[in-house]
Amino acid sequence: MGAEVQLTDQTIDLQQQVARLQALLEASRQVHATIHEEDVLKSVLRLVVRELEMAGATFKGPELSHDLTYGGVDAEAGTAQRFPLYDRDGQRMAELVVMPPDGRTLTLYESDFLEGLTLQASVALENARNHKRNVEFARVQQDLDAARNIQRSLLPQRLPDISGYSLGFKSKTCYEVGGDYLDIVEMPDGTVLLVVADVAGKGLASAIVSVSFRSAFRAAATLGLPLAEIATRMNQSHWEEGDETRRRYVTAIFTRFDPRTGELEAVNAGHNPGYVLQPDGTLCQFDAVGTPLGLLPGMSYSSETCAFPPGSRLLLYTDGLTEAFCGDEEFGSEQLVDNFSRCQPQSADAILDTLWQAIEDFCQGGPQSDDMTALVLSRIGEPCTEGSERVGEIAA
Repeated sequence: MGAEVQLTDQTIDLQQQVARLQALLEASRQVHATIHEEDVLKSVLRLVVRELEMAGATFKGPELSHDLTYGGVDAEAGTAQRFPLYDRDGQRMAELVVMPPDGRTLTLYESDFLEGLTLQASVALENARNHKRNVEFARVQQDLDAARNIQRSLLPQRLPDISGYSLGFKSKTCYEVGGDYLDIVEMPDGTVLLVVADVAGKGLASAIVSVSFRSAFRAAATLGLPLAEIATRMNQSHWEEGDETRRRYVTAIFTRFDPRTGELEAVNAGHNPGYVLQPDGTLCQFDAVGTPLGLLPGMSYSSETCAFPPGSRLLLYTDGLTEAFCGDEEFGSEQLVDNFSRCQPQSADAILDTLWQAIEDFCQGGPQSDDMTALVLSRIGEPCTEGSERVGEIAA
């Protein structure tokens, strides 16, 4: 008789364990049925209060926008039972606080069920948070892709095709968007403005400033102001934009060339030197004549001129070219000038390709660490009397 009772008790105990397992599996299914964090936590609270008939339950945690509670809970009461939720790295994500009815302690079955439920809730909560991060990342990436396309569309979409001259540029950002700026503006008097600039920093903030810089420059250019006056006005305007914009000061080199006279004028506002290589091998250098734009108020700038006879070539660039690295060694301005001087072709695009290849060979496949932009103007024949307006190819 005693053996039969013992066997019956074992059968009942086994049935209870099966029932617990089935209940836990069903609870796990409900918890994992959603990918939204708050829904995961709410489903856990409902299971705790309804299935286990607890007086109440709540979730607390620093990453929760607000405490979630189901039923009545006094989290500070001595009878409140706490079950922490950990991620795969062992970091606490939240804490489940359970209030047993009538202030009693939890039974062994209830404790086992809550511990199993907590493990499932931890996995579901981490998955929900990862899903949210992935969705947010995808949205940000989509916005950055759109910003990149917009920024590229603001580069010159057509180049002036001027008889006797070859003009081209390349621009490659370090991230999706960058702070390098390049512009080519044909003026009513037949001259052409060429500008290369670099906003301090990289990424989206610098890209926003570069777009603002473009608007300010184009507005000043339409007034027909001298280059020095354009630089002076843009410096003051940038300074007056406020502290955040001042931190994103702009180095810039403005040039104006007249294809009829072959004269080149430049203003360098804290930028890398501009180089003119003349046919006899003479290298003219446009050094900075003032601080970067927006760095100090009240600055004034002056311009320099240089002859640009047939066979001459101009190089304007940002420091991403000279600050390319191979280990701890920098490409530097000397190597840039050396490669520029030794270029055999007269085509601006071919010269740019040669420079880019030299930098890539130097870096030996290393990652690009800064935005890279360069413009080349090459005089390959006698100037024409009037500039033409045919569409040119963009090397970018």
